[in-house]
Amino acid sequence: MRDVMDQLAGWWKNGETAALATVVGTYSSAPRQPGASMLVGPGGEAVGSVSGGCVEGAVYELGQQVLTDGRPVLQRYGVSDDDAFAVGLTCGGIIDIFVEKISPETFDQLGSVVEAVRAESPVAVATVLSGPAKRLGKRLVVWPDRVDGTTGSSRLDDAIRDDARGLLDSGRNAMLHYGVGGQRRGEELSVFVESFAPPPRMIVFGAIDFAAAVAKIGTFLGYRVTVCDARPVFATASRFPGANEVVVEWPHRYLSAEAKAGRIDGRTALCVLTHDPKFDVPLLEVALRLPAVGYIGAMGSRRTHDDRIARLKEVGVTDEEIVRMSSPIGLDLGARTPEETAVSIAAEMIAQHWGGAGARLAERVGPIHTH
Repeated sequence: MRDVMDQLAGWWKNGETAALATVVGTYSSAPRQPGASMLVGPGGEAVGSVSGGCVEGAVYELGQQVLTDGRPVLQRYGVSDDDAFAVGLTCGGIIDIFVEKISPETFDQLGSVVEAVRAESPVAVATVLSGPAKRLGKRLVVWPDRVDGTTGSSRLDDAIRDDARGLLDSGRNAMLHYGVGGQRRGEELSVFVESFAPPPRMIVFGAIDFAAAVAKIGTFLGYRVTVCDARPVFATASRFPGANEVVVEWPHRYLSAEAKAGRIDGRTALCVLTHDPKFDVPLLEVALRLPAVGYIGAMGSRRTHDDRIARLKEVGVTDEEIVRMSSPIGLDLGARTPEETAVSIAAEMIAQHWGGAGARLAERVGPIHTH
């Protein structure tokens, strides 16, 4: 819902009704991830996308149907269906889409959800997609400290609340399955949890030209970007317009303070671009011992890397801790410019997050032979 939230909130605030179609499950090479949304507005407007253009036409018709009869629909599209190619999902994937009617009457908590998201406060929306008719479309809105709404079963509400808070911690969306009584067994009842966690953080250490490019691509990927350097003459906001903030502080001190304040988690990316041992060795000593970090990368040549490893071992960093670091940082793309290097760093982060190999897709598909 995040990608269409502003438009949806505008209609909701004016007392108008829209149909919200949300990707709630994906299989194989589906074009969009769970949480991608599309609206069918009160005037027939189409806003957003659930498949990058593959099944939007069919989903639009479903949205019009839901606006007319008010009944939510869970629909699967994919190559396993007889009419898969008729609706246009030719990418080989399968997607499950839930279409529901949204109005002040059907979703009275939407205003509170929008307010939380805009304030970058964590909140999750859990919606019942399948199961007993009396619970279909029921929802809970879950904050770290409270819950609004009910499925009609306190036991089920408690189970959903606990699972939704777990998803909030990681910023993930997920389809969950419960027994009707709230026990996690079988698939008698399905619930989609969309979590709106604050954006993940990227901290770029080293106020160099490469840092400006990395900060820019980090913002593009949805990170909240901080650039940190101990040298005030270089660490200025004017030099890093792509960053959300620029901090003048010794890197290891800043990272230690942020970790103690609870602002470093499993989604945080740390990009160490200083390649100066007086900065990066104490910094990496802190970083590599943090319990949860999404990505740690350090820039430098192979010679710099070898020297860095030796210095880290001298201060007691173990092999098990060192293996958490990507050094030299990035994938081997043959990058030369700061912008190209930023792409190689982003590519490595994405590959690590999703488990990609970083190989050419053309090699996976195989050559195309012509005669």
